[in-house]
Amino acid sequence: MRSVNKVIIIGNLTRDPEIKETSNNQKVTTFGLATNREWMTSDGERKKSTEFHECVAWAHLAEVSEKYLRKGKLVYIEGYLKTRSWEGDDGAKRFKTEIVLQDMIMLEKKQRDDEDDEISSDTDSSATSSENKEVAEPAPMEEPSDDNLF
Repeated sequence: MRSVNKVIIIGNLTRDPEIKETSNNQKVTTFGLATNREWMTSDGERKKSTEFHECVAWAHLAEVSEKYLRKGKLVYIEGYLKTRSWEGDDGAKRFKTEIVLQDMIMLEKKQRDDEDDEISSDTDSSATSSENKEVAEPAPMEEPSDDNLF
């Protein structure tokens, strides 16, 4: 039977990307991403929840991430889940599940109508929906090709 391991999320970077090189001279970048969720309970109370994700980008996508992404940046990522394991200094086995990026699009946050006068002229809002204040569209960036991922 066929299976699927696919992740698609839009979130904000929790820290600047950190780039390293493997012993085979392959670049790898890691960064954190936070996603938010809001809902109303049956008694009308508004609830919020934040999830934190560890992300890994390899090769050309690692270089693009390190060059263009910064803490707080809104980004769309596509990839798959991978769990690593290792033995800690105390001898205990440790596990970490990460999202391995296959595609990424940098997004810009949409201005709220009441903030229009407060936004400086160097800020570009490229969202088009006036109903949903969280809608975002891609910002210009160098497109990574699938040939350079691994």
